[in-house]
Amino acid sequence: MKYDSYSPDDTFELANRLGQEAKAGDVVCLIGDLGVGKTLFSQGFAKGLGIEEYVNSPTFTIVQEYEGTDDRRLTLYHFDVYRIEDPEEMEEVGFTEMIYGDGVSLIEWADLISEILPDSYTRVTIEKELEKGFDYRKITVEQVR
Repeated sequence: MKYDSYSPDDTFELANRLGQEAKAGDVVCLIGDLGVGKTLFSQGFAKGLGIEEYVNSPTFTIVQEYEGTDDRRLTLYHFDVYRIEDPEEMEEVGFTEMIYGDGVSLIEWADLISEILPDSYTRVTIEKELEKGFDYRKITVEQVR
Protein backbone atom coordinates (compact mmCIF):
# COMPACT_ATOMS: atom_id res chain seq x y z
CA MET A 1 0.00 0.00 0.00
CA LYS A 2 1.17 3.52 -0.76
CA TYR A 3 0.25 6.49 1.41
CA ASP A 4 0.71 10.22 0.92
CA SER A 5 1.75 12.14 4.00
CA TYR A 6 1.57 15.92 3.73
CA SER A 7 2.59 16.65 7.31
CA PRO A 8 4.31 15.12 10.34
CA ASP A 9 0.82 14.63 11.81
CA ASP A 10 -0.17 12.50 8.79
CA THR A 11 2.90 10.32 9.26
CA PHE A 12 2.29 9.97 13.00
CA GLU A 13 -1.37 9.01 12.48
CA LEU A 14 -0.57 6.38 9.83
CA ALA A 15 2.03 4.85 12.15
CA ASN A 16 -0.44 5.00 15.04
CA ARG A 17 -3.00 3.02 13.03
CA LEU A 18 -0.36 0.43 12.08
CA GLY A 19 0.65 0.14 15.74
CA GLN A 20 -2.97 -0.47 16.71
CA GLU A 21 -3.08 -3.37 14.23
CA ALA A 22 0.25 -4.91 15.32
CA LYS A 23 0.34 -8.26 17.05
CA ALA A 24 2.89 -10.28 18.99
CA GLY A 25 5.74 -11.48 16.79
CA ASP A 26 5.41 -8.73 14.17
CA VAL A 27 8.60 -7.23 12.75
CA VAL A 28 8.38 -3.82 11.10
CA CYS A 29 11.41 -2.59 9.14
CA LEU A 30 11.80 1.14 8.47
CA ILE A 31 13.76 2.20 5.41
CA GLY A 32 14.57 5.79 4.49
CA ASP A 33 17.23 8.47 4.34
CA LEU A 34 18.23 10.71 7.24
CA GLY A 35 15.51 13.17 8.13
CA VAL A 36 12.54 11.47 6.43
CA GLY A 37 10.68 10.80 9.68
CA LYS A 38 11.62 7.30 10.82
CA THR A 39 11.73 8.34 14.47
CA LEU A 40 8.43 10.23 14.17
CA PHE A 41 6.94 7.11 12.60
CA SER A 42 8.32 5.07 15.52
CA GLN A 43 6.66 7.43 18.00
CA GLY A 44 3.30 7.09 16.27
CA PHE A 45 3.65 3.32 16.07
CA ALA A 46 4.47 3.12 19.79
CA LYS A 47 1.43 5.26 20.59
CA GLY A 48 -0.70 2.80 18.63
CA LEU A 49 0.68 -0.01 20.81
CA GLY A 50 -0.45 1.87 23.92
CA ILE A 51 3.02 3.02 24.93
CA GLU A 52 2.88 6.24 26.91
CA GLU A 53 6.64 6.80 27.37
CA TYR A 54 8.50 9.22 25.13
CA VAL A 55 10.07 7.20 22.31
CA ASN A 56 13.48 8.26 21.09
CA SER A 57 15.75 6.68 18.51
CA PRO A 58 18.15 4.31 20.30
CA THR A 59 21.10 5.18 18.05
CA PHE A 60 23.76 4.61 20.71
CA THR A 61 22.13 1.79 22.65
CA ILE A 62 20.95 -0.04 19.47
CA VAL A 63 17.71 -1.17 21.14
CA GLN A 64 15.22 0.28 23.57
CA GLU A 65 12.45 -1.75 25.16
CA TYR A 66 9.03 -0.25 25.93
CA GLU A 67 6.08 -1.89 27.67
CA GLY A 68 2.60 -1.24 26.33
CA THR A 69 0.03 -0.09 28.84
CA ASP A 70 -3.14 -0.96 26.93
CA ASP A 71 -4.98 -4.25 27.39
CA ARG A 72 -2.73 -5.99 24.81
CA ARG A 73 0.39 -5.29 26.92
CA LEU A 74 2.76 -5.82 24.00
CA THR A 75 6.44 -5.04 24.40
CA LEU A 76 8.03 -2.88 21.70
CA TYR A 77 11.64 -3.60 20.80
CA HIS A 78 12.76 -0.44 19.03
CA PHE A 79 16.03 -0.90 17.15
CA ASP A 80 18.17 1.72 15.43
CA VAL A 81 20.92 -0.11 13.55
CA TYR A 82 22.48 2.93 11.86
CA ARG A 83 25.79 2.44 13.70
CA ILE A 84 26.02 -1.32 13.11
CA GLU A 85 29.08 -2.21 11.06
CA ASP A 86 28.55 -5.97 11.02
CA PRO A 87 25.12 -7.61 11.39
CA GLU A 88 26.66 -10.19 13.73
CA GLU A 89 26.88 -7.39 16.33
CA MET A 90 23.11 -7.65 16.68
CA GLU A 91 23.43 -10.92 18.59
CA GLU A 92 25.16 -9.00 21.39
CA VAL A 93 21.92 -7.11 22.10
CA GLY A 94 19.68 -10.20 21.92
CA PHE A 95 18.27 -9.48 18.46
CA THR A 96 17.17 -13.03 17.63
CA GLU A 97 15.37 -13.54 20.95
CA MET A 98 13.56 -10.23 20.55
CA ILE A 99 12.40 -10.56 16.94
CA TYR A 100 11.20 -14.13 17.50
CA GLY A 101 9.69 -13.31 20.89
CA ASP A 102 6.24 -12.25 22.05
CA GLY A 103 6.72 -8.52 21.44
CA VAL A 104 6.71 -6.31 18.36
CA SER A 105 10.03 -5.31 16.78
CA LEU A 106 10.48 -2.01 14.96
CA ILE A 107 13.83 -1.64 13.19
CA GLU A 108 15.10 1.69 11.87
CA TRP A 109 17.68 1.39 9.05
CA ALA A 110 16.71 -2.28 8.61
CA ASP A 111 18.26 -2.41 5.13
CA LEU A 112 21.68 -2.35 6.83
CA ILE A 113 21.03 -5.77 8.38
CA SER A 114 18.95 -7.31 5.60
CA GLU A 115 20.80 -10.63 5.74
CA ILE A 116 19.61 -11.36 9.30
CA LEU A 117 16.00 -10.22 8.99
CA PRO A 118 13.33 -12.89 9.38
CA ASP A 119 11.72 -14.41 6.29
CA SER A 120 8.48 -12.51 6.92
CA TYR A 121 8.18 -8.87 7.97
CA THR A 122 6.52 -5.57 7.12
CA ARG A 123 8.71 -3.12 5.19
CA VAL A 124 7.87 0.56 5.55
CA THR A 125 9.74 2.81 3.11
CA ILE A 126 9.58 6.56 3.70
CA GLU A 127 10.70 8.86 0.88
CA LYS A 128 10.77 12.63 0.37
CA GLU A 129 9.48 14.14 -2.85
CA LEU A 130 10.39 17.81 -2.48
CA GLU A 131 8.47 18.81 -5.60
CA LYS A 132 5.30 17.92 -3.63
CA GLY A 133 6.32 20.07 -0.66
CA PHE A 134 8.88 20.15 2.15
CA ASP A 135 6.76 18.02 4.50
CA TYR A 136 5.50 15.57 1.89
CA ARG A 137 6.45 11.90 2.33
CA LYS A 138 5.55 8.90 0.21
CA ILE A 139 5.13 5.97 2.58
CA THR A 140 5.03 2.46 1.15
CA VAL A 141 3.93 -0.40 3.41
CA GLU A 142 4.46 -3.91 2.06
CA GLN A 143 4.57 -7.44 3.40
CA VAL A 144 7.76 -9.38 2.69
CA ARG A 145 7.48 -13.15 2.72
